[in-house]
Parts: sequence; structure tokens; C-alpha cells
Amino acid sequence: MRRIVKSLAIGLLGSALAATGALAQVVTVATGAQGSLAYNSGQAVAKVANEAGITARTQPLVGYLPLINNGEVDFGFSNGVEAEYAHAGTGNYDRAHPNLRLVGVMFPLRTGLMVAADTGIRTIADLRAKAGELRIASEYTSSTIIPFYIAGALANGGMTYDDFQQVPVSSFVKGIHALGDGLVDVTLISLNSGAGKEVEAKLQDRGGLQYVSLDNSPEGVAAFKKFLPAGRIVALPQNDNIPGLKEAANIVEVPWMMLTHADADEELVYRMTKAVAENNDALKASFGAFGNAKLAEMAPANAVPYHPGALRYYEEAGITVGE
Repeated sequence: MRRIVKSLAIGLLGSALAATGALAQVVTVATGAQGSLAYNSGQAVAKVANEAGITARTQPLVGYLPLINNGEVDFGFSNGVEAEYAHAGTGNYDRAHPNLRLVGVMFPLRTGLMVAADTGIRTIADLRAKAGELRIASEYTSSTIIPFYIAGALANGGMTYDDFQQVPVSSFVKGIHALGDGLVDVTLISLNSGAGKEVEAKLQDRGGLQYVSLDNSPEGVAAFKKFLPAGRIVALPQNDNIPGLKEAANIVEVPWMMLTHADADEELVYRMTKAVAENNDALKASFGAFGNAKLAEMAPANAVPYHPGALRYYEEAGITVGE
């Protein structure tokens, strides 16, 4: 009897040590270059993960979704649209990454088409009426997801890039500054971004910036979602303190999400999801964008499957998945 009890105790101890070992190992959180959205997100998440007993280390990388898919990196970040494209091998990805799995939404990203306020363009219908005479930022060779955002916004108004004079730019920020420098008339700018504020100041003699308000009818939303299936159109009120909102506008919102891979340890992913979900004050203190996070909206519908460890937490916390 003593041998049976001893064997059982050893077995239970072994299981406990195995579980502890899985969590004690150093896990990598991929981020972008210093100062980027992914970098700031990763630093904040790694801090709360370490405080929750997960030994997490950030690793600045570019184009890391394939590394997550292959299990070479444990966690990383992506907007929900690009995650879907990467998983399926569509959009700006030429091959599928079927092992990508979702942890959950960190916070929403809001962006939209912008013009100088003195153009008189306020709505996507206004933009369509003047499209042929306008220059638009295009290509985005180092930010290949951005043209899909723009294409989705244009489709919302029954337009494509071909309706405009296209001006190639290399990056998202270059596209923003191109409007301030008078090189383009239309570009994509994130809500309240630093670069947007710089362009707002440059264009004061033209009334500053103005968002192009999208069509939130069922038909307009359906056209938009052909390019941005994980996105939605949100209505923002007039706000003189935010560039582009001198008038209320409907703009683009997509979820900024944390990802892992199919073979990631379930207990690890569960604890990481829990750490993010239950430490928003600490996350917000590290990176203000987490102040826009909503716990109830942490697990929206997406073509990328959620990891079982994340699902376990959401079930436990009573958070509905897939709405």
C-alpha cells in the first residue's frame, strides 16, 4: 500500500513539475522596431506577464508572423485583418500560415482616409465626386497591409485605386507626411497619431485635417468588409481636440490582437490570456492605448481559430467568443 501511495505521489509530483517547467521556460514575445505599435504593446504585455509568473522576453523582429506559425516565437501581435490574411494565405500573404492561433484583442485600432479640411470633402460620396482630380498615397512597399485598408475604405464608396492619381510611398508614416508636404490629397491616418498631429499643424492654413466619413449602410459595410473582413465602421463624435474630427465621422476600426501558435502549451496561453485580461490598469500605465481595451470584446469573431488555452480562460471568465 505504501508503495502504491508513494508511486502515486511521485506521479503527481512529476506532473506538477512538468506543468511548472512549461511555465518556467523563457517565452518570447515578438515586437516590431523600437517605438512601433507592436514594440510598445509587447513591452507592456511582457511586464504584466512577468509579474504573473511567466518569464517573458521581448524580441524586436520584422515580419514575424511566419515565425509564430512555425513555433519559433511564442507570441506576437497583428491587426485582425492581417492575421486573417496570413492564416489563409490571401491579401498581402502569398502562402497560408495554418498554425497561427489567436489569444485575444489588446485594444481597437482606429484609422481612416484623410484630406485637408479646405477641400470641402466630408463624406465618401464627396470623395467619389472629385476622385479623378485627386492624388492618393499608394503601394506602401514596407507596410503592405495599408493598401487593403485604403481599398476597403474606397470600396465603401464604390471606388478603387484606379479612380485616383496614385503616388507611391514606402511606409505608413511616409504616406501621412506626404499629405502634409502637399504630395498627395488623400491618405490613411490613424486616430490621434503623432504623425497625424504633425500634419495637422502643417496644414493649419488649410483648416487642418478632416476624416472622410464612410457610408455605414448595409451595402457600404458589405463592400468595405470584402477587403477588411475583421474590421468595422464606427461613428465618432465631433472633437476639436483630435485631428480630423472637426465634424463627426464614420471611420475604420480593426482589432489589435495577440497571436500564438497551435503547439503552444495550453496552460501557458491560459495564463498569458488571464494576465492580459485582468491587468488592464498596469497595461495602460505602460502604454496608453490599452486604455481603450474592453474585456467583453476581447474575443470577437475571426477566421483565425482561438488557442484552446485562450478559450479556456474566456469560458471561465464568462466572455462570449465570436460575436
